[in-house]
Order: sequence, then C-alpha cells, then structure tokens
Amino acid sequence: MSIKPSDIILVKLGGSIFDKKDTTIGDIIQIQKQGKPLVLVHGGAKMVTKWLSRQNANTNFTQGERVTDLASLEMVTAVLGGLVNKEIVAAINTGGGRAAGICGIDGSLIQGKIRNKEIGYVGSVVKVDISLIMTLIEAGFIPVIAPVSLHSFERPADAPLMLNINGDTVAGEIAAATGAEKLILLTDVDGIHDENGNLLPQLTSAEAQALLDSGVASGGMIPKLKACFRAVDNHATTCVIIDGRKKHALLDEIATGKNGTRIRHS
Repeated sequence: MSIKPSDIILVKLGGSIFDKKDTTIGDIIQIQKQGKPLVLVHGGAKMVTKWLSRQNANTNFTQGERVTDLASLEMVTAVLGGLVNKEIVAAINTGGGRAAGICGIDGSLIQGKIRNKEIGYVGSVVKVDISLIMTLIEAGFIPVIAPVSLHSFERPADAPLMLNINGDTVAGEIAAATGAEKLILLTDVDGIHDENGNLLPQLTSAEAQALLDSGVASGGMIPKLKACFRAVDNHATTCVIIDGRKKHALLDEIATGKNGTRIRHS
C-alpha cells in the first residue's frame, strides 16, 4: 500500500529526552510495528555544549537558539549528524525497529540560508525536498533526521556549505511540507503554561502567539511554538507539546491524544 505524506506522524525528540533508560525508543519501535509511518527529528544541544566545553569553547544562546560560529558549526555537524544521530538509530535497530539516520544535507532534504548574521551560521529553511524521507518510509525505515542543512541560498563564496538549524524549526518545516497527520514535540516540560503556571491543554495559534508576545512563553519554547505555527498553518496537521519524560508518553499520546498542549490553527 502506498504511503501518503499526510499519513506521517512526525516526532521531534528533544536532546534532553533521549536516554536509553526511558521508554521513548521502545514506544517508537512499537508504533512502527503497528504500521504507522514515523519520521523522527532530534535535537542534542546539551551534547553539543558538552563537546564544545571539552574544547574550551564558549557557547551562547539567544531566544532558544545557539549562536553558531565556524567552530560551533563543525561541532554541531559532528555531534548531531554523527554521535547523537547514530546512537538513536542504533537504539531503534537493536531494539527490533528499522531506522536509517540522515541529516538535512542528505538528499538536499533541508535547504536554507543564513537568517541573521548576528547569530552566525544559523539557518532559516527556504526549501524542503521530502523525496528521501518518502523513499525510506516506503522501504520500511524510520528516517531519523539531524537538524543540519545545506547552505543553498545567498551563500557567500567563502561561507561553509552547511548551516545549523534548530531541530524544532526543522520538524515544523517537514510537517508543513508533508502535511503530516501530527507533529509531536517531546520535551522536558508538560506543555505550555499561562502566567499563573496553569497548564493550557488547548491553544489556537493566535493565543499561543500572544503568550510569546507577552513573554509568558520564552527561551526554548519560542522555536517550539514557531514550529507549531508553521505546521498547523496547513490546517491538516495537529501539533502537540508533551512531556517526554513520562513513561510511555508517546504511546499514550498516539492512543488517547489527551496530553500536554495541543495547538490548532486560529
């Protein structure tokens, strides 16, 4: 049976969630065995920072994104595209699933340009080519995607061929390009809260934008919400932010859809 892009369940795995002791990898394998087409995008900022610190390199963040000089870009590419990606793929394959690790460079999947020179080689997505994703899914694999992109547009002659792009941003753009059934952001909080700390189970994109504008939603939640805005703009995708630290959080979300914060188009 042919798989349509709109059948995809896209999962963004935060770097703080991937841990061999939790249930996330097992959930991913079980969902694949149920016949649901999965695409996994991962982060790994803490691991990149760890490796940069070993090189006595400074690391700075602005609005939840890493300021990326050339040394940082090289480390991001090596750690996310190499170590983190392959650890996730190895865990899935060893556990009985079928996964293939790629990054946004492979198959020209993610094509970007420098978004703001002030934060270095950090990209915004200009174009998404889902051909390789669909080829892997049709062959029975979960594409596991590291958020490094081609520097395809407006690239100065002496600039690197790669760009660092936030994993949430990449997940949102792939969801938009495929019209995915669902985008699930697994993170280390239980969802979005109001100014009094109350969990908000449902938000429109306009309501979520107001939380950003007021500063109630800040830091690492900024790229997550922006990814959701991008995903739900096609009116086909449901976006949910859930606590990936909870046991079987992913399976529970697929089965009940009653976790975290759900965001829909205004």
